[in-house]
Amino acid sequence: MSFELTRSAERFIRMMIMTDGKPGSGFRLAVTPGGCSGLNSDVAVVDAPAEGEQVVEKGSVRLFLNAESRILLDGVTIDFADTPLQTGLVFHDPKATGSCSSH
Repeated sequence: MSFELTRSAERFIRMMIMTDGKPGSGFRLAVTPGGCSGLNSDVAVVDAPAEGEQVVEKGSVRLFLNAESRILLDGVTIDFADTPLQTGLVFHDPKATGSCSSH
């Protein structure tokens, strides 16, 4: 399993953990198929991984990922966007074929 976390995404996740967590907390990232990028996500700051979740350290953050998320994130770059249209994590998946353009 290999995915990238941009500096802005890492900073966003680190701030979420600092705000909502305590020492040792991590960021649960549950990914499912769908959405414009091909992926939807459900995120939460939690104290410990749930059963079946793997701890993945990226830079200065600890991510808790379930099996499906680990498979879906393979090859994906996770970024953070703060625009008038979107604020939050953005998934750039080279395998995604869908698009949300309104042509």
